[in-house]
Amino acid sequence: MNSNEKTYLKTFLSVVLVFVLQLDLLAQSEEKKIEDLINQMTIEEKVGQMTNIAIGMILEEKGDAIVLDYPKLRNVLIKNNVGSFQNVNNHAYTLKQWHEMINEIQKINMEESRLKIPMLYAIDAVHGANYTIGSTIFPHNLGIAATRNLEIAKLSGEVTAKEVRASGIRYNFSPVLDAGRHPLWPRIAETFGEDIYLVKQMGLSVIEGYEGKNLKDVSHVASCMKHFLGYSVPNSGKDRAPAYIPEIMLREYFLPSFKAAVDAGARTVMINSGEINGEPVHASKYLLTTVLRDELGFKGVIISDWEDVKKLSTRHHVASSYKEAVFQSVQAGIDLCIVPMDMDFSTYLVELVKEKKISEEKINASVRRILKMKFDVGLFDQPYVEMEAVKNFGLPEYKKAAYDAASESITLLKNDAGILPLAKNKKILVTGPGAKSLTTLHGAWTYTWQGTKEEFFAKDQPTIFTAIKSKNKNVVYQKGTDFTSNDLGIAKSVEMAKGADYIVVCLGEDAYAETPGNIEDLALPEIQQRLVKALSKTKKPIIAVLTQGRTRVIREIEPLLSSIIMAYWPGSEGGNAIADVIFGDVNPSGKLPVTYPRYSGSFTTYDHKFLEEAVEQVQPYKYSFEFNPQYEFGHGLSYTTFSNSDLKFSSDTLTCEKSIIIKVRVTNTGKKAGKETIEIYSADLVASITPSVKRLRKFQKTSLLAPGETKELEFTITSEDLAFIGKDLKMVTEEGEFDIIIGKEKKRIFYKN
Repeated sequence: MNSNEKTYLKTFLSVVLVFVLQLDLLAQSEEKKIEDLINQMTIEEKVGQMTNIAIGMILEEKGDAIVLDYPKLRNVLIKNNVGSFQNVNNHAYTLKQWHEMINEIQKINMEESRLKIPMLYAIDAVHGANYTIGSTIFPHNLGIAATRNLEIAKLSGEVTAKEVRASGIRYNFSPVLDAGRHPLWPRIAETFGEDIYLVKQMGLSVIEGYEGKNLKDVSHVASCMKHFLGYSVPNSGKDRAPAYIPEIMLREYFLPSFKAAVDAGARTVMINSGEINGEPVHASKYLLTTVLRDELGFKGVIISDWEDVKKLSTRHHVASSYKEAVFQSVQAGIDLCIVPMDMDFSTYLVELVKEKKISEEKINASVRRILKMKFDVGLFDQPYVEMEAVKNFGLPEYKKAAYDAASESITLLKNDAGILPLAKNKKILVTGPGAKSLTTLHGAWTYTWQGTKEEFFAKDQPTIFTAIKSKNKNVVYQKGTDFTSNDLGIAKSVEMAKGADYIVVCLGEDAYAETPGNIEDLALPEIQQRLVKALSKTKKPIIAVLTQGRTRVIREIEPLLSSIIMAYWPGSEGGNAIADVIFGDVNPSGKLPVTYPRYSGSFTTYDHKFLEEAVEQVQPYKYSFEFNPQYEFGHGLSYTTFSNSDLKFSSDTLTCEKSIIIKVRVTNTGKKAGKETIEIYSADLVASITPSVKRLRKFQKTSLLAPGETKELEFTITSEDLAFIGKDLKMVTEEGEFDIIIGKEKKRIFYKN
């Protein structure tokens, strides 16, 4: 190294040292400010910081206007010291309304409160800034997972964060990190699918998009991991219902996504509204303190879900009163309670502290975490709406981001005889309840909680029908049925189909959220199936487009369909993306993030155990094995073909110190450009805990490959990738043989301790 290089290195190290010291001083300064505030606060002020209320408690919506009730606001904010608010009353607000409301609340808070601790606002922006009019609406997480594209997941988080922050909000109740393993569950659309590795990778990408590297940056918001833990597998399939999950399964299939997010620095976590093995999670000190705090090392804010502390008494019946419920939840580990519509939580918690049933130090610990989050998101620097954030709202490139996410999510389940793509000069009948519905494209949490009020949608957003018609004028429409039970002209649809070359029938589910989405039968409603059966008598090819939040059973009508497009709830660009897939302007590349069941009573996931396939026959006595879903996890067709070749392993022996590098060449062997996802599965041949038939370990999506183009993909398999939860409830990789499965190829490796 010459003298110039030494001088440069010395200068560089000096700058780095100064920067590190400045960061350390800043952290110390914030810590001191937090401690100074805590030392000045009364018990009532501390408990106020632990209280979150719904904006509907202090606000009315009069037509298009929103009006603050100032006496109620001052009672909540000044008299009761409430530190945070959330969501909307009934529907989304304009950017201007958000700014005026948040600034007015903050102004009263900063001018009239004793300690002038900034108010924090939170929102459920679960697939875009879905409570701000004119925002960008992405596919729900299930569709994002179908893309198998981590960059799309991250970008959806980035755009959402920018538009949420531009709205004046800095805390987002998202993403859902539950593994969606019960297909009846009405919130499965909010998950990233049934596989915990897929959930983990997609969730981490979205969190990175939300939080970035600096929450004070006007492009980012605090994220919220939800719902800790096991919310997504209620025994009945109903929302907020009991789950029965052995601890070994809880740790194998549900905990890893939360652990990864904690390790990545996610700021907050929301708790499962249900109960596990008879214990409400909101009252579980084991899960919230022993596991989440002590074992996972989570240092951020633990927030309740909507009114779930009170429900320990009114619904779960494990507390004799609301006051007892407050005691149980705070002792378990809750820092911040979504009350959301009264001040009783605060009253009871103050009483419990004064009665010395809950220590003031425990309260201080919660307040410390809440104040730190407020510092992290920059509220102490600028408590009011940051006008520099507004420039990030509604940028033209966001529309393309939403379109790319929708188009890559679309999963082609069936395409007999290459019916798709269609020529643009053919006569087409578009029918079915989803054909002219914007709500089925957007799904839950879109401008309203249920997402069913189209008056809030942009007037120029295309439906499936209008998007198809924009590309082909030889298109006619007849609704046929609604989503649930009504014949709205099936006979007319059949008559119109006689003059068409093709039929596009738009089936599925209208928007719903949470408990209103509970159903008794996973089968597609009978009226929609009747429409398909009637249309099939015309002998015209039928293309089904499914816009739905979960996999509705289509076994009886599947043989009548030439092609099936699974579009999930694809968001604001869903109509355009679906039309482009139908006509071949987009080559579909989505892969199922869940197993698509064939029967309403068969919910076996792809990573099941061997005994779940076993069928025992008495005469003659023998076993056979079957796993027969409608479509398997990872299924998804293309308009081109791909082949894998030159599969190479760096070694056939894996150790804890030495990983295995896998290389595979992917070639587009067809005539149309397309993207392909390579998934690597493992199968443990013998283990001390019965192994799954197979488990997803890695995946990677190619860039767009031209016909004849080849790309080499590389994967790294470590001992941790083959680990599982053992009898001692700890992760273990046992010595022995494993099959590594890539497409139709399989290679056996040996793990050596």
